[in-house]
Amino acid sequence: MNNKSAALCSLTLLGVILTTANSSAEDWPRFRGPDGTGVSSETGLPTEWSKSQNLQWKQALPGEGSSSPIVVGDRLFVTCYSGYGGADESGSPNDLKRHLLCMHPDTGEIRWKKEIPATTAEDSWRGWLREHGYASHTPVSDGEHVYVFCGKTGAVAYDMQGTEVWRKNLGTSSANRKWGSAASPILCDDLLIVNASEESRTIYALNKQTGKEVWKYESGKTELTYGTPALTTLADGTKELVIAVPNEVWGLNPATGERIWWVQTEQKGNISPSLLAIDDIVYVQGGYPRITTVAIRTGGEGDVTASHILWTSRDSSYVPSVVKHDEYLYWVDHKGVAYCQKANSGELVYKEKLDVSGGGNPVYASATYADGKLYVPSRKDGIFVIAANPEFKLLAHNQFSGDQSDFNASAAISGGKLFFRSNESLYCISNN
Repeated sequence: MNNKSAALCSLTLLGVILTTANSSAEDWPRFRGPDGTGVSSETGLPTEWSKSQNLQWKQALPGEGSSSPIVVGDRLFVTCYSGYGGADESGSPNDLKRHLLCMHPDTGEIRWKKEIPATTAEDSWRGWLREHGYASHTPVSDGEHVYVFCGKTGAVAYDMQGTEVWRKNLGTSSANRKWGSAASPILCDDLLIVNASEESRTIYALNKQTGKEVWKYESGKTELTYGTPALTTLADGTKELVIAVPNEVWGLNPATGERIWWVQTEQKGNISPSLLAIDDIVYVQGGYPRITTVAIRTGGEGDVTASHILWTSRDSSYVPSVVKHDEYLYWVDHKGVAYCQKANSGELVYKEKLDVSGGGNPVYASATYADGKLYVPSRKDGIFVIAANPEFKLLAHNQFSGDQSDFNASAAISGGKLFFRSNESLYCISNN
């Protein structure tokens, strides 16, 4: 990396620090938490709950969605869709609209809500798109604005009072399988970074204040890339943006979009899980039909396949993303099988089937770690709480009776509260 790129990345890191200084340490401002690892430092969280135990509030939602809630200060945001698809089998793709809700995390009170009509018809409600729907992108917020990605309708920014600040079209095409897009936007300094692989086979970096394009990385290789990119930190503090595409993993300069290094992998086909970055190591899962996990040391220049792959394993995940605690990786795959793997070698520690409905894809959400526990929503069979240690132990299996809709979203954790969303409602769980 040249000196200019390193300096820009250092400024990026400084900007992230200054930005996050405006928000609470308990915020959960993006998909999988503050740094995208799915880990919370909070303690004292409940293990068991039901409609009559530890349920602080429940709020009905105006539509379905697989996106996760986020929390910034005294505002909780969640997205939904309605008008076409989901439980509404009638209608036209032109009737599709997204909803952005701003709620109070302590009470569930709706502060404001916005409807975002589709400006371009999305892919038809069929096939694998039915598994996740049209609101699969989790919002991201810096405490001053909230940013929403709406597929072919583009990215939209609102201030914290619900006033639209800008919107930007990021493409209106479809990948060859027409599964719809799912990656969530992330922030890096003054940039909003969006993986618009479905819409334009492009990774965009937009000025977060104006929506103006700062850079884009265009490549047909990003087709079938559904995961959210990750930001890694090298030993010298330099940031890198890492994204997995079929057969390759790339390291980009987040300030300029320059591709710095790449690794060749055996992960053919679609890449659905989001990457997990811990310091300068990134864990990449997915691929089809050969689903694998690859641990990669980031940094370097050019093709670093021979030097930077630390290990590979056939124990992997097709849809949900992995989480790391201590020296172990944990995940529950889309078939409802819980895994524990040594992070330094890929050695399998355990593999246990959870009590989920047979057939189909019973788990889409990713595990979230807090307080020694893994919180894992299944789609139809409740939320599993698993001990985060190398000996498998199911601590609890919680269900909300009466809600028969899918739970596709990962948990959010903030202020001593757990937030889960289904296609019908948003739930707040707390010991308080």
